[in-house]
Amino acid sequence: MSSSKVVVLGIVCADVIARPVNGMPERGLMVPIDQLELHTGGCAANVGIDLSRLDVACSVLGKIGRDGFGDFVLHTLEQEEVDASGLRRADGVQTSATVVLVAPDGERSFLHCLGANAMFVSEDVDMELVRSADILVVAGSLLMPKLDGEPTAEVLRGARESGAVTLLDTAWDASGRWMKSIETCLPFCDYFLPSEAEAAMLSGVTEPEAMAASFVARGARNVIIKLGDKGCLLRTEDGVIEHVAAPVVSAVDTTGAGDAFVAGFTAGLVHGWNASRCAHLAVTVGAMCVTAIGASGGVRSFAETVQVLERGGLM
Repeated sequence: MSSSKVVVLGIVCADVIARPVNGMPERGLMVPIDQLELHTGGCAANVGIDLSRLDVACSVLGKIGRDGFGDFVLHTLEQEEVDASGLRRADGVQTSATVVLVAPDGERSFLHCLGANAMFVSEDVDMELVRSADILVVAGSLLMPKLDGEPTAEVLRGARESGAVTLLDTAWDASGRWMKSIETCLPFCDYFLPSEAEAAMLSGVTEPEAMAASFVARGARNVIIKLGDKGCLLRTEDGVIEHVAAPVVSAVDTTGAGDAFVAGFTAGLVHGWNASRCAHLAVTVGAMCVTAIGASGGVRSFAETVQVLERGGLM
């Protein structure tokens, strides 16, 4: 495990994954499926587990309930050697959970219960742990209504002031606040890593280079737009723009690919790599992720991942 301290703050869930699902059953009817599995989910849990699999020591900060799903999340993080001491457990609130319906082609639809993530507030954040970090990753911004916006900006600011490198990854904002929530955070972001769809909603433009420019104009230092199987677009703080292609793989399950990307990018930073090399590692981890079921199933050790990167793809 790395000696660098990475803290991942954000949403933590249990994911119930059903596959293959062709459509919702008619009312009152039962439809048999091949698989129904329980996994940890939520951006912060996924990034934390992926980092651990990439041999990077990390802590996860988030909020869960005192219930079966919460027990499962805690147990899984500990099994994966992720420090879960920063997870707050609350009475009277349920652990966030998602039913993930996976279509035969691997595309997903979600039924989500916000649960404890909706109650995650500044007071739940262990700022001592944040200030001790070399790298802070905020994972799942826009899905933490009481922490989004100014409170997240304050956490990022605190980390920055303590010398940490900061990364911010967004999720889809069903409440429609978008840029209102993110704007105050961008000046404290060393790396901003939204998906293409999220970046389009945030920026109001459709071209990745224009999206990146709009985030830089609002204060982000480096911007990485995740483009799914098309890789990513990187715009560095000195204005260099690079399109990084993803290795071609056959996708089994795209759950967690964006989180695996963020973990890959973070692992590169831990190893002192520049942004371009980190982006190449990120698309490789993202591609490996989709080759197995679950958010972290395809993620392998740092050494194995670097081999895949140097070979130019999975064999």
